Amino acid sequence: MKNDLCDRTFVFAKNVIIFLKHLPCKKEADVIRYQLARSATSIGANYEESQAAFSTEDFKFKLSICFKEAKETNYWLRLIQATELVLNNEIQLLIKESEELKNIFGKIVKGLNKGRGKP
Repeated sequence: MKNDLCDRTFVFAKNVIIFLKHLPCKKEADVIRYQLARSATSIGANYEESQAAFSTEDFKFKLSICFKEAKETNYWLRLIQATELVLNNEIQLLIKESEELKNIFGKIVKGLNKGRGKP
């Protein structure tokens, strides 16, 4: 069975890494580059791990990390846009996708916390 969320988080991480090549070589951009790369790739990595969870609690924990990392990723992308470190339209697409991932994982985590179990 195909898992679209696995593919989606992988493609998102790939697109963020490619986008990071456009950040200027400045100390302040280096901090953002590192933090954004870490959080954006963590979303998919933790989702992949959740698919092999050994317990419901482990599954919930991994998905809650996905939600938190999606929120952090959205923060860094919005900061890049607000500070105009990169001026192109790609940032808008990445912000939109990070918001959608944040909403997806937020809804899943909320549902799991209501005792619905593994979706």
